[in-house]
Amino acid sequence: MRLALAQAHAAAAQGEVPVGAVVVHQGRVIAWGRNAPIAGHDPTAHAEIEALRAAAKVLGNYRLDDCELFVTLEPCAMCSGALLHARMKRVVFGATDPKTGAAGSVLNLFGETRLNHHTAVQGGVLAADCAGLLADFFRQRREEHRRNAHPLREDALRTPQARFDLLPGYPWAPHYISDLPSLNGLRLHYLDERPSAPLGDDTLTWLCLHGNPAWSYLYRKMIPVFTAAGGRVVAPDLIGFGKSDKPKKESAHTFSWHRQVLLELIERLDLRNVVLVVQDWGGLLGLTLPMAAPQRYRGLLVMNTTLATGDAPLSPGFLAWRKMCAEKPVFDIARLLARGNPHLSEKECAAYSAPFPDPGHRAAVRTFPALVPEHPQDDGAVISQLARAFWQHQWQGQSLMVIGQQDPVLGEPVMRKLHQLIRHCPEPVLLPQAGHFVSEHSEAFAQIACSHFKS
Repeated sequence: MRLALAQAHAAAAQGEVPVGAVVVHQGRVIAWGRNAPIAGHDPTAHAEIEALRAAAKVLGNYRLDDCELFVTLEPCAMCSGALLHARMKRVVFGATDPKTGAAGSVLNLFGETRLNHHTAVQGGVLAADCAGLLADFFRQRREEHRRNAHPLREDALRTPQARFDLLPGYPWAPHYISDLPSLNGLRLHYLDERPSAPLGDDTLTWLCLHGNPAWSYLYRKMIPVFTAAGGRVVAPDLIGFGKSDKPKKESAHTFSWHRQVLLELIERLDLRNVVLVVQDWGGLLGLTLPMAAPQRYRGLLVMNTTLATGDAPLSPGFLAWRKMCAEKPVFDIARLLARGNPHLSEKECAAYSAPFPDPGHRAAVRTFPALVPEHPQDDGAVISQLARAFWQHQWQGQSLMVIGQQDPVLGEPVMRKLHQLIRHCPEPVLLPQAGHFVSEHSEAFAQIACSHFKS
């Protein structure tokens, strides 16, 4: 039973309900298992089932007549049925389960005389240790739930979750954080997708930063490519966008504040071996981040964006975009995506509008065009000038630039100027059919990026 407890502790360390099991054959431990339904996306992956599968392989037989199973929690109906089908000789469990236990607590399948096999059952072995581990686990979970409740501030809005249900190509679980110093209680959403293999010291972390009026949905085609190649992907929604909270006042948004939130998020998540993936405002902000902690960064994947330093004129395309946003502050976001990406479905385009059910949720969308530094005294200009010097003279990592040539706002002329500022950046990858939202054409060059940054 102590070996089973060790498996239960291992399950808890993986965020699974701490239940462990071992199978003994003629006095010798031959197999073990622990709860893994979350990791395996498998509702049948209880500790007993995992141990049974392993034992059957060891013995080369689905019948386990001369075997005993030791498990830290009273088996449920599913596991009890499997144990009976396996012709298990004896089952020994630790803690009782008054909610789902099928060895006497809720019902007793092992005592059903009409069944054609009968397995001996013994409960209560190291019951206090087994029950204590479960109690500690669920207490910690309740505490985490309370910490992560994220009450909504009175000066902010939160898009209803129903707006995000069943979005095409966006199946990932949300992650939220609200206790970063700069957030002051606002809830920030981010994706944190990981490869199937455990993270190693050399695992790449793809930090994907979106622009305006996009959100992390922008990277849905790249995320599976990066994780399939063994990488971790972190894709935050800037405050005011996506699933993150949306301050009601436009004055809540400043260049320096959004940058500080990202810096604090990177520190909190302790991101390392980062490949910075940027587009639009993701670049305006993101290109100023690595100089704060160069040791965290390994690469830069830069798509249509710019560095706005205040001492160089903004592009005519961007000025036209800013003028349009000022004149039509409630422009149709889905229509904007459809016009520049005719290959997208109507539902995909509509997904970009999901975070913004009404004008009150669009303060950031209205404000961001005016926040791009245009003059030396503008917020963000000085830090962008320092970033320019960093990329020119201090950057030690790898770089890859991808240009959507149909972009009228931050297209090839703007990107060519940025290319000249990035030390050792190879010739850009040109996408003749892509517009501003380059990652909507991303499957092929995402594979190229994986190869580039692993070389």
